Amino acid sequence: MFLTLLLQAADGGGYMQLLFPVAIGLVVYFFMIRPQQKRTADAKNFRQALAKGSRIVTIGGLHGLVVDLTDDTVVVEVDRGTKLRFDRSAIAREVGTKAAAGTAGDTIAS
Repeated sequence: MFLTLLLQAADGGGYMQLLFPVAIGLVVYFFMIRPQQKRTADAKNFRQALAKGSRIVTIGGLHGLVVDLTDDTVVVEVDRGTKLRFDRSAIAREVGTKAAAGTAGDTIAS
C-alpha cells in the first residue's frame, strides 16, 4: 500500500515545494523570534543601566526608589525606613528619576 502511494506522487515542482516552508520559517523568525530577542536584550540593558535614585516598578507591581545596587541585587526603599532587596531580574520598568518623581509627588500630596 505504501509503495503504491509513493508511485502515485506527482513529480516536479521541487523548488516550489521547498519555497513554501522556507517562507513560513522566515515569517516566523521576523514576526516572533526576532522581536522577542530584541525585548530580552532591551530588558537586560535596562537592568544593567539602573542607578541610585531611580524610581522603579517591580514585576510584582511594587513601586519604590533604588537606594543601593550590587551586581545581582537592588535595594529598594518603598516607604520611609522600609527597604527591600530584590534581584535585578525582578525590576520591570523605570517610572522616572528621583527629581522628576519628587516634584510630581509633592503636587499630588498638596
